[in-house]
Amino acid sequence: MTMTMRTNRTALLAATLAGALLSLPQISLAAPGSGAAAQALADNPGAGDAAARLNKKQYKSVKVGVDNGIATLTGAVDLYEYKADAEKSVHKAKGVTAVRNLIEVAGPSVPDSELTAKLGEKLAYDRVGYGNTFNAITFSVQNGVVTLGGHARTDVDKDSALALVSTYPGVKDVIGEIEVDPVSIMDDQTRMEVARAVYGYPSLNRYAIDPAKPIRISVQNGNVELYGTVDSQSDKDTAFLRANGVSGVFSVKNYLQVANQPSETRKQVAVQ
Repeated sequence: MTMTMRTNRTALLAATLAGALLSLPQISLAAPGSGAAAQALADNPGAGDAAARLNKKQYKSVKVGVDNGIATLTGAVDLYEYKADAEKSVHKAKGVTAVRNLIEVAGPSVPDSELTAKLGEKLAYDRVGYGNTFNAITFSVQNGVVTLGGHARTDVDKDSALALVSTYPGVKDVIGEIEVDPVSIMDDQTRMEVARAVYGYPSLNRYAIDPAKPIRISVQNGNVELYGTVDSQSDKDTAFLRANGVSGVFSVKNYLQVANQPSETRKQVAVQ
């Protein structure tokens, strides 16, 4: 009898304990890092890293997805600079091998004519004091898209022009086609000799007064190109003759524009 009562109490206690356990919240006993979410993270290691790299105020409207190593950026930013920087940052994320940049630049809309005037002024004074006379960078604007071309003496000059345009409000996209002149001691000597020949001539030395409006001299392997705006056809012809008379110059292309005359190059606006 006593044994039967003990057995019944044990059974009742066990049933009560089982009921209490069933009433508790369900807790997963799976090992940390397992499950579908962890597997997805393992299969796509770049997603979290890419998102973390865009955790900045300027990217608040940007989204990133990574599939098979290809990151796709969508959303909008205020400046083209942010669009370009987002792509560079995500390209460094773990597991990302390529970036498809679909970000829109949603900043203020500026008429092409206004962008042309403002950017022309800023580019003209860019790198003043660093030999910008030897930069012949050109640009054009169409529907907010700026195409940069022409020649830069160094990579630093090229990067400076690209950065200046990228940070200007109203620029929707930037196409960089600037060529960097070859590194050459001979070309450096030719640049200086052509500059002396051109600016040392009495009727041309006034173009050295305003650093934003020089006769620009670009040299590639002994071949000289002249850019800028001069006051008369006579000045244009004289500059050509002076440059062509320098020893070691193989050829001279004269792209100088004469003030108040139609530009010979309609798509490209030479930095003046």
